[in-house]
Amino acid sequence: MISLRHLSVSALTLLLVAGSAPQVSAAGGRGSAPLPPPGATAPSLKSPGLAPASPTAEGFITRWLLLDPIPGNGQVTDSATQAAAKKDYFPDQLTVLPHDGDKVSVGGTEYAWHAVETKNYNVNLYHFGYYRGKPTSNVVFWGVTVINCPQEMPGVRLAIGSNPGSVWWVNGAEVVGIYGDRQTVIDDGVSKKLTLKKGANIVRFIVVNNGGMVDCCARFLDAQDKPVTSFTMNLPANH
Repeated sequence: MISLRHLSVSALTLLLVAGSAPQVSAAGGRGSAPLPPPGATAPSLKSPGLAPASPTAEGFITRWLLLDPIPGNGQVTDSATQAAAKKDYFPDQLTVLPHDGDKVSVGGTEYAWHAVETKNYNVNLYHFGYYRGKPTSNVVFWGVTVINCPQEMPGVRLAIGSNPGSVWWVNGAEVVGIYGDRQTVIDDGVSKKLTLKKGANIVRFIVVNNGGMVDCCARFLDAQDKPVTSFTMNLPANH
């Protein structure tokens, strides 16, 4: 069930619209949809600017590098999601800091990284895949971003939500995961307390989707459970 007390009017509207979205299936057939019209762009995403940006007023991270969806096995149980997070898809997947346009090879197929900025609190991975003509069912999505802190921030927690399950890392350490066929709820999973370094910190996720809508959201909370907003977001500059 979706916890409505966590959702804004705009978020509820997004969920209602997403519920009727056409599905792009990895295998085609039932649940598949035609490719988007040439030149169509994802309505919830845009290209990020060059200058560093601040999070939303509620602390949500809005800039990400997203990898084209990689085929998965369609399982979203605890064990299956953890297995997906531990699977070796491409070299240095938990340490690499890609640039927009960089490519990796998975099973002999190339997948590209794309710099995006969401217009909402959440990152609509369905939009990301569909408007690139990529499958959105039975796939895994990888995302990574850089947040820059003006000073060390001890005692903060990463708070996330995703549809469906996901696993998250901060500076290379796995810190939180949520599992099962679920809807995105703000702060659905919260890490133990951690310390953000002064300067650059790397946040990374994998979302495992079996079908239907797929998205996620993330922010940091301070010791009083208030959103952290004093950092900036920037992505690695192109080569």
